[in-house]
Amino acid sequence: MGKLTATAPCTAHTAMVEKTGEVVAQPLLVRRVAWLTCLARELAARLVAARWNGPDLDALACGVGLDGRALPAKGWMAVRRLGWAVAPAVGVYVCDRVLRCAQEQAARALRLALHRRRLVAAIVTTWPQDPPERTSAEWDALRMALPDGVSAAEVRNRTRQIRVYHGEHGALPADLTDLEEPPKVAAQIVLAAADRQLVTLERAGSRGARLRVRLPLVASPTSAKDWAWHLLPISFPPTVPPQGTLCTPTLRVVKGRVRVDLPFQIPVDVAPATGHTVGCGFDWGVNTLLTGTAARLADGRVLSDGRPLTYDATGISAKLHRLRAERAHLATKHQHQQRLLAGITLADPRHEKLAAAYRRVEVEHERVCARIRNLNRALAWSAARWAVDQARAAKATVIYLEDLATLQARGRRGRANARLSGQVRGQIVAAIRHLAAKHTIAVVTVPARGTSKYCPRCGNGSSVLRHCPAPDRLTEKGWTWAYCPACGLSCDRDWGAAERIASRGLLGQHATRTHRTTGARTIPTAVEGNVARARRPRRPTRAARRARRTQTDLHPRPAARDRSKNRPTPKRPRRAPNNSGNDAMASSRVPDRRTVPAPTPTGNGQRPAGRAPQPERHQPYPAGHVRNSHHRTGFHHTKATPVLALAEHGSGSCYARPSCLIPSGS
Repeated sequence: MGKLTATAPCTAHTAMVEKTGEVVAQPLLVRRVAWLTCLARELAARLVAARWNGPDLDALACGVGLDGRALPAKGWMAVRRLGWAVAPAVGVYVCDRVLRCAQEQAARALRLALHRRRLVAAIVTTWPQDPPERTSAEWDALRMALPDGVSAAEVRNRTRQIRVYHGEHGALPADLTDLEEPPKVAAQIVLAAADRQLVTLERAGSRGARLRVRLPLVASPTSAKDWAWHLLPISFPPTVPPQGTLCTPTLRVVKGRVRVDLPFQIPVDVAPATGHTVGCGFDWGVNTLLTGTAARLADGRVLSDGRPLTYDATGISAKLHRLRAERAHLATKHQHQQRLLAGITLADPRHEKLAAAYRRVEVEHERVCARIRNLNRALAWSAARWAVDQARAAKATVIYLEDLATLQARGRRGRANARLSGQVRGQIVAAIRHLAAKHTIAVVTVPARGTSKYCPRCGNGSSVLRHCPAPDRLTEKGWTWAYCPACGLSCDRDWGAAERIASRGLLGQHATRTHRTTGARTIPTAVEGNVARARRPRRPTRAARRARRTQTDLHPRPAARDRSKNRPTPKRPRRAPNNSGNDAMASSRVPDRRTVPAPTPTGNGQRPAGRAPQPERHQPYPAGHVRNSHHRTGFHHTKATPVLALAEHGSGSCYARPSCLIPSGS
């Protein structure tokens, strides 16, 4: 049994001073919380800037304090054991618990820098003659010097950063402190480092809680009398379950409101890392955001389900692309207006008009950025819910994804690279991990290199696919369709890649590694294997089903037929005369255009034009159904494969049915 930790965004609108009972409105509450966060940020920034040097980072990295004892896990305790003190400005009174919160935030920033420091030191020590083209010996030396858990993307990005520094200064950086400035500290206060003398939190029903925190009454408090206890009622979003354990939140001010980042923990079963027999593999695409397949491991052989799973977010991606273009245009306009304002004085009559336009563009730019963030967040959780539902319907115990660190847009197609870089893959992976943990489904990443290049049926790492625009245009160059000249496989490119991802995961699950801190699981090496597709029985025709129901022979043998010809063949029925007197056959086909107007309906009965519209009546959709998408995503303009519960591979006992129509016991 483990614990799943998540953060729920909450907002505090009002507060009440505990001692006097004064109701604090939202504007005043925002100012007081801003004063507290500014005090904590100033202390943390001063501490980070004072310790941003090689000897102090070495002392933090060694993990031993001044008294010879090991440094504790809590950051503020480690900072104090090292003797790194920080004090507020002269004349400003800050309690010891606020100092704790500032030291905790500074310690987290410095500890994050230690990983980057070890990575930079390893690259500088093994700096090659030609950084873009390292030799095999240079790669081996770099791998020996790198710390554990470093991806190829981190090495690539740091190499580029060091190369830029070398081009500007003519020498390699001696340390991370030469390569980077001290990290910036956010305007927030981490209340997790405090105790009951600064903050308390208790539940107030199933959908709310009461946060009790000490806030300053002035911007620069001079004594303890300038601090007071405030009661902040907060409401939970529906994502916080009643059985969740609440943790101490973090306070910050966002867009004129007090934001309460409330962590909570729920008990979940830990999914095993190995021993999986049924899994789902998903491939990232450009237009089709996710393409997946279900696969089974039997006797060392991977058998893929013969049905592709697609999540097509073309409309949403196009909308995001337009919003990004609008954001870039507004940013350019904003910078141009800023340069114009810098070139004129306040006495100039054009200054007021230009400043008003500058503020309008700034507000519009922030609004477009907010739309992009909200749409990205909604798209990420929609795709994650769809992927987890598909895995649950297929009774899979693991979901395999491509390792994002190994993905990189290449080539000179600027538009395609921009669309690839703008996808919310990181948010989708985080959402999939969160939702899959609730249902005890493991999420493992596999190497992405070569998944779309080799054939999943006969490739095994050698047979290269031929990419073309469509199955009837095999001789043309494209990227949508894949064709194998060796075995004749013809399928969607992303579908074949999803099969290879599932095969790499199921065959290489014995090499699964779990990150010690984050718990993320990955398979570093690619284990190749051919994938076979299950043959599903064809659904019988309507005539065959009728013959089965009536116990008749669908195709009688010639001997059973009546060969007697004692009666004449019946003639075809005569055509009935119509109103004009002509002998015309009556047709059951509805005419394309009505020759006479339809009568006015007098009630709810049948009329020639069809049933009268009933605006007051609404047919409810079944549970889990979303119009035009057939899955619980919230996007009506998203095309996705319906969530279907499938039978065993190769068995014809039942057919795919919508999961919302299947009884819970089936």
